[in-house]
Amino acid sequence: MVALLSSSTNDVLNEPALLEGNSPSCGAGFIHVLENVPGCDTRVMVEVCKICEGAGMRVVERADGARVAQRCICQEARRSERMIAAARIPQRYIDCTLESYDTRFPSADRSLGSALLQAKNFVKAYPMETDGKGLLITGSIGVGKTHLAVGILQALIAERGANGLFYDYRDLLKHVQNSYDRKVDQSEREVLAPVFEAEVLVLDELGAAKPTDWVWDTIAHILNTRYNDRRTTILTTNYANLPPLGTGEARSTKAVMREETLGDRITERMRSRLQEMCVVVEMQGEDFRQKVKRARFG
Repeated sequence: MVALLSSSTNDVLNEPALLEGNSPSCGAGFIHVLENVPGCDTRVMVEVCKICEGAGMRVVERADGARVAQRCICQEARRSERMIAAARIPQRYIDCTLESYDTRFPSADRSLGSALLQAKNFVKAYPMETDGKGLLITGSIGVGKTHLAVGILQALIAERGANGLFYDYRDLLKHVQNSYDRKVDQSEREVLAPVFEAEVLVLDELGAAKPTDWVWDTIAHILNTRYNDRRTTILTTNYANLPPLGTGEARSTKAVMREETLGDRITERMRSRLQEMCVVVEMQGEDFRQKVKRARFG
């Protein structure tokens, strides 16, 4: 953390140069140091780790008595913070972690606890045991699918050092479409490169966009590329993990009996591919936002 202070603010500059406190990025806490900026009348307050005093390295003594230098824990924590910031997690979900995922509210379905356990086991197993496989998290609106997916992504970045990326399905398709505009500098290849290359991709609300041939071709290109490269993909969807309805008369008869399926929204070919790419996590229950987190004033 860096704060700029004008030299004209004498009451601030006359404070002690060192201020101690606790830091989320360094377990031993930090000190704030006021430093001059060369060539101007400004000083900066810099957060410095108390363990390494800003050096980034610390000397430790091994079991054999030898003293060696190693990276300070503050460097790993700050690296995780940078990687999480680069993952494009929306501000609404930035505090969503596996630890904050609530499965004990009065009306919670048992499947939520099972889903949380699967998520934690996935993080523990990554990457050797997961072997490039991902997760397909299914369930109705408001059961916590996005919270769980973001929690997994944050844990993989912080605990496993993975580089990750979050995208809403509709936003990704919109960015790809915008790249066709001649006034936009970014090409389709440039938009999709980070999506293809991310070690872990969270694709939220799969199937939410209106199905068209272009949508189907685009999502097939994304999923097939990541499948062939054995990259981990975590997807959430509100649609049942079932084949599409029939066609013609059979479809019209069935359509009045049940809602659209994931097969309808992304084609059965891609739904079948997902069964090979991902472990399915099924979540059930009432809309948490309606029952527990309803918006209120005051």
